[in-house]
Amino acid sequence: MFFSRAQSLIEVLIAVAVTAVTVLGLIAVQLSIARDGRATSYQAALIADAIAEAARAPFASESAPALGQWKTRAASILPKGDAAVSGAELSFARATWAAQLSPARNGTGSGDVIDMPASCGDVDVPQGRECIVVAFSR
Repeated sequence: MFFSRAQSLIEVLIAVAVTAVTVLGLIAVQLSIARDGRATSYQAALIADAIAEAARAPFASESAPALGQWKTRAASILPKGDAAVSGAELSFARATWAAQLSPARNGTGSGDVIDMPASCGDVDVPQGRECIVVAFSR
């Protein structure tokens, strides 16, 4: 009788340990996903700011190589990333990248778009893309 109680207690202890390790693993994955999303936005903001600074160079010959370098960096750092400058007097430096799809929440379907920005500076954002824009004057 004592042996069966001890065996049941060990089984429960193992089940609780396995459950705890599983829950900690799921929490770590969720935190990693959230951190990656913020990191992408942060990197895009830095790229857009650097492109704005490069575009403000006094001579076009000075700004063209720097803009090319930052466009290449945006393509390599951001998922399907792109960078561009548009406008004349009031200009926009923008970094765009492929949106990371998040699971549906609050009863919305996976194809629903909530609070989608209408534009990114002076250009419309295609669906499935995210954007950071920095406005500056030349």
